[in-house]
Amino acid sequence: MSNIEIQNEHQFEIDESGLRLAIQTVINRHDVDAESGVTVVFATDEAVHDLNKQHRNIDAPTDILSFPADPLPLELAEEEAPYSGDLIIAYPYASSQAKKHKHRLHDSLALLVVHGTLHLLGYDHDTPENRAEMWAEQSAALKTLGIDDSIVPALEDSSHD
Repeated sequence: MSNIEIQNEHQFEIDESGLRLAIQTVINRHDVDAESGVTVVFATDEAVHDLNKQHRNIDAPTDILSFPADPLPLELAEEEAPYSGDLIIAYPYASSQAKKHKHRLHDSLALLVVHGTLHLLGYDHDTPENRAEMWAEQSAALKTLGIDDSIVPALEDSSHD
């Protein structure tokens, strides 16, 4: 089982076990060390907006940002458990987005962590080929979780990463 840390200092209403399962579902489909780590941080819209501007030069809010971890130097990699990276979710933005599209919040948050975890593992949707590959993986993970992938188009309405 991977080391999945969820930080929710604002006490937003989330299903931690469901989110852990969503991340683990993606990890299980890939050749990732069983002890690898992922951190999910639930933040305010303003905090995520600031990160989006700082790291992507996009002065706009978004639902999720993915920050893959830098590979460790070889001498440390042998001693440390691997770390995949961080997912930062703007909870109010994601909640509003779910409401707008009439999706269950739990399903929308699960989609975001699936999508973000795929980014941490190196997937992207910057070309039609990459998008097709990423969406196939995303769809397979959602199916395993019992979530209808018809909620996916809602992601394309926002500037996420």
